[in-house]
Amino acid sequence: MARYLVRRLLQALFVLWAAFTLSYFVLFALPSDPVGIKLGGIDSTATPEEIAAVRDEYGIGDPVLLQYVKALRNAVTGDFGHSVQTGGEVRGMIADALPETLELTGLALLLTLVFGVGLALAATYARTRRLRQFLLSLPALGISMPVFWVGLLLIQVVSFQWRALPALGNEGFDSLILPAITMALPASAFIAQILAKSMTTALASPYIDTARAKGASRARIHIHHALRNAALPALTVFGVLAGNLLTESVVVETVFSRAGLGRVTAFAVDTQDVPVVQGVVVLSALVFVLVSLLVDLLYPLLDPRIATVPARRV
Repeated sequence: MARYLVRRLLQALFVLWAAFTLSYFVLFALPSDPVGIKLGGIDSTATPEEIAAVRDEYGIGDPVLLQYVKALRNAVTGDFGHSVQTGGEVRGMIADALPETLELTGLALLLTLVFGVGLALAATYARTRRLRQFLLSLPALGISMPVFWVGLLLIQVVSFQWRALPALGNEGFDSLILPAITMALPASAFIAQILAKSMTTALASPYIDTARAKGASRARIHIHHALRNAALPALTVFGVLAGNLLTESVVVETVFSRAGLGRVTAFAVDTQDVPVVQGVVVLSALVFVLVSLLVDLLYPLLDPRIATVPARRV
């Protein structure tokens, strides 16, 4: 187990370095200038001396490789510098915005599990063929719906027509419900589609016939026997979706005008604020790495036949 964790830690460090490096050079290759945007863009009245002074302040005037080495050295210690546009510390900006996004993402993950697992169980448990086919067709519909369209539709119906929940803002738990549902619907559709397929395969296995012969109830066979063996593919997808939901918050928080990491990211990308974007990219990569490691460690709990450490050769 120790060797496995060390290997995964090295892989995680490589992923973080790759995410930092690729995002850095992609942002550097963009044609716009963050200093020019900060000073007013094409309508700026700043003199060349003022522009040069700001570029020197943020080290933007240095050669690109030197800028990269300095940024990477500071990022290793968790220091991503200061925002070019606001002057605030990047680490502080992310820390201030992150709690709101974590609340939204956490509720969206919970709803993803409830909707996805519930739909898959209902579809595979249904006795009539028509009901089963109808339920199995819903995931394809959920996957095809764009996140921003779902959000706008919920705002129009639930907020404006029914006046049941707030459409915008960060005030209270009620303001979390619509954005969380918006994020959860496509994600839960993926979970339901994969879990339903695995459940169908598991229910056709010989050990299910053995359980029936021993007198196990239909519900016990469905939950205790089939679900546990069918959960591994869905767990893998859930790990990927958990990281994706953090990135989807950029769109959802913009649609619902929420103050969070998504709004910070959208503003940073629009203004080519490289330090802020770098901090968000590394944070997203870190979430992916941690969730992937957690999923790998959960595999043996669901199926003891899976070993995290390969057996020694004799």
